[in-house]
Amino acid sequence: MAELVYPPVIVAIKTFWKYLGIKFDFQGVENLPRKGGAVLCMNHIGYLDFALVGTAALPANRYIRFMAKKEIFDHKIAGPLMRGMHHISVDRTSGSSSFVAALRALRKGEIVGIFPEGTISRSYEIEDLKSGAVRLSQAANVPIIPVAVWGSQRIITKKRKPDFSRSKHPVHVAFGKPYFVSKGTDVDVAESELKLKMLELLHSLQSNYPHPHEGQWWAPTRLGGTAISSEDLHAEREKMKEQDNG
Repeated sequence: MAELVYPPVIVAIKTFWKYLGIKFDFQGVENLPRKGGAVLCMNHIGYLDFALVGTAALPANRYIRFMAKKEIFDHKIAGPLMRGMHHISVDRTSGSSSFVAALRALRKGEIVGIFPEGTISRSYEIEDLKSGAVRLSQAANVPIIPVAVWGSQRIITKKRKPDFSRSKHPVHVAFGKPYFVSKGTDVDVAESELKLKMLELLHSLQSNYPHPHEGQWWAPTRLGGTAISSEDLHAEREKMKEQDNG
């Protein structure tokens, strides 16, 4: 397919990273296949995660087709760019069409990027995963590649004031080894395996992060940070569901 939009967007994004002075550390790029489909499964801690992971994948000469919520595609500026880069719209009220679109892309040999948590985790931990990534891997018979990103939440994330200053925040991205999920594997078991692989990558990035986590708003309670705990986040979400249903 023609790539008329992706290349200039990449140039713009690289210019933005240079302006921010981000200190990048990309690991495991060799795990990205140079051809053929794959499901890229990433943790989600900030609004720029997709662009950061996409940048990390450039040395493999692969464009990632990210699955993103429909509202972004409806935006008058972002929408045409998303469609031009052949990303995949996700309508949360009707997920079947996005599943079919992603499956079609995988069978054409594309790498499809998914945030299996479904939304940004304000605990900065990996929360419960949805089953779409595993089911896509099984249906398309393509590997899953677990991915972890750390540091992006310090730039812009949920319920925090963005920091677009030249603060030279370190941002680390790690690609894990690809693996296949056989069609006979139970989805819940496969989800648990995927989460463990993502956690292993994330914990490794956190262990080697050059800035201390103790007392920082952008760090999970597990590391001594002051972010909301997974338990409190879960309770908050349950309360919101009750209010919506009430």
